[in-house]
Amino acid sequence: MSKQTVATARRKARVRRAIKKVANGRARLSVHRTGKQIYAQVIDDTKGLTLASASSLDKDIRADIKSGANVEAAAQIGKILAERAIKAGVKEVVFDRGAYMYHGRVKALAEAAREGGLSF
Repeated sequence: MSKQTVATARRKARVRRAIKKVANGRARLSVHRTGKQIYAQVIDDTKGLTLASASSLDKDIRADIKSGANVEAAAQIGKILAERAIKAGVKEVVFDRGAYMYHGRVKALAEAAREGGLSF
């Protein structure tokens, strides 16, 4: 493994460990981003189920966004994910940013999810 891969895995594990300490049974909003797309899902870790998900590859979203790799797309994904999570009965989540900094697309998704009705 390269040094960068090891550092990323260590950072991700550190964030996940901190989340598990404060979760108290709440679902986890997990974010994954690539150079071209962004994905988010609400996961119930006690049951091991995905309760709601949204990504820039969803057919209804692709028509509205120009690219999946910008802040506007991330904000739209956050709003849609919040709607789907509330429909599934989830209002409180713990935000799992993974190994990514809380900046740019990750921050836009989180703020849009908060505006959509999720609390974290």
